[in-house]
Amino acid sequence: MTDAAELRRRTQELLAEKAPADTDRLDFLRARFDAGLAWVHYPEGLGGLGAPRSLQPVVDAELAAAGAPDNDPRRIGIGLGMAAPTILQYGTEEQKRRFLRPLWTGEEVWCQLFSEPGAGSDLAALGTRAVREGEDWVVDGQKVWTSSAHLARWAILIARTDPDVPKHRGITYFVCDMTDPGVEVRPLRQITGEAEFNEVFLTGVRIPDSRRLGETGDGWRVAQTTLNNERVAIGGARLPREGGMIGPVSRTWRERPELRTHDLHQRLLTLWVEAEVARLTGERLRQQLVAGHPGPEGAGMKLAFARLNQEISGLEVELRGEEGLLYDDWTMRRPELVDFTGRDAGYRYLRSKGNSIEGGTSEVLLNIVAERVLGLPSEPRTDKDVAWKDLAR
Repeated sequence: MTDAAELRRRTQELLAEKAPADTDRLDFLRARFDAGLAWVHYPEGLGGLGAPRSLQPVVDAELAAAGAPDNDPRRIGIGLGMAAPTILQYGTEEQKRRFLRPLWTGEEVWCQLFSEPGAGSDLAALGTRAVREGEDWVVDGQKVWTSSAHLARWAILIARTDPDVPKHRGITYFVCDMTDPGVEVRPLRQITGEAEFNEVFLTGVRIPDSRRLGETGDGWRVAQTTLNNERVAIGGARLPREGGMIGPVSRTWRERPELRTHDLHQRLLTLWVEAEVARLTGERLRQQLVAGHPGPEGAGMKLAFARLNQEISGLEVELRGEEGLLYDDWTMRRPELVDFTGRDAGYRYLRSKGNSIEGGTSEVLLNIVAERVLGLPSEPRTDKDVAWKDLAR
């Protein structure tokens, strides 16, 4: 088994062969992938070495100390956190070798075509249809709240392939080429003034059966892998102490003593402790991932992430007083990533409102924690055994 010393040796060999100062960024990232140092827990030949996931920080620390470039993970978070683990688990060998390398290097951006106007919290009620025609599937429908669709080359897509069975059993999972005819991306302008989200219209889009992930009709099970990883990716990102939203408000508190009050002090202390508990819980969750794939526990992390972001950003606006009501720029833009810490307090306050909706609403996640983590009785579901075509819509 590859240990920390072996990973350091391999990393130093990569740095000696591809000195960061003298190597094109993309060439370095490709070489890192080929050396198995992209995500060390992936199999050999797919960017990894079959090593424990817990050893990835060993490689990251060596590369950071050498000034090596990274793959801009915030820009390609959907590919890294959602598409890649799903492809790894359910993809064919040909699919893994085609998609994982350019996904990790950032040469190809991914988006997620799951939610629909009538199927958000109840995702299994989705109505986008995929009909088999020879070796292709013809897809028609509409998706919504699609981050990075305006940048993406590929999308992970779930569609209804059998309307005659209950809703969870008639779904199939595909990889969709966003450059194909019939794919139309329209911006959705948000409360921040920007349009990082999109709605996507699919009209007669032909997807080869070779780009299906998993078995026909088994898409809901495949999608659970994506959704569990999504919640960990959103709520369980690795952070240093005072990383994330708690950092800017803590700095303001230290640098602006004239803004302090006793009440704000007590609230900040409470949120600081809760943010640190959430950070350490995330570390524990990532250690559990070493033993397997993420489970429903990620829903709890995402719940905490949303609540804390909203409460911390609200406190920051109050702390800054009139300054907190200012906003830097309402220009309509289509950004490549969400930057919570690099923007002003007003942006953080407005953007955090979406945290309790994206990646699963807090209400749905509470049900997941109750049923799958705590083992409480499920809510009554009258449509569980009803064919999708017979559901009231």
